[in-house]
Amino acid sequence: MAEEMDGGLISPMINLSYVVFVIAILLVLFYSIRNLISQKGSELKKTFISVGAFLILIVVSYIFADSTPMTIGGDDFSATTSKMVSTGLNAFYIIAVVAILVMFLTGYNRIKK
Repeated sequence: MAEEMDGGLISPMINLSYVVFVIAILLVLFYSIRNLISQKGSELKKTFISVGAFLILIVVSYIFADSTPMTIGGDDFSATTSKMVSTGLNAFYIIAVVAILVMFLTGYNRIKK
């Protein structure tokens, strides 16, 4: 019935948008990696430090994540799903706290001058 209403054009357009999205991601990755390789060693070192810090953040978030199976709205969520959601939330909370602290410290240093 839905196909009759839209003439069958929605599904091909969604597939086309997926293809364009994947192409865009591949282009961004290609040019980002090409730019990193062409830069001096300090930029590459900074990138690896940032990626490493992010991976450490994810590992710490995963360690402290709760893996209790839940039922919400009649849907059952496994311990693995619960652990992944909790990991994402923990990482978000840590990043939010760090961002707020940096904002306060920056503001304090500007007032202090």
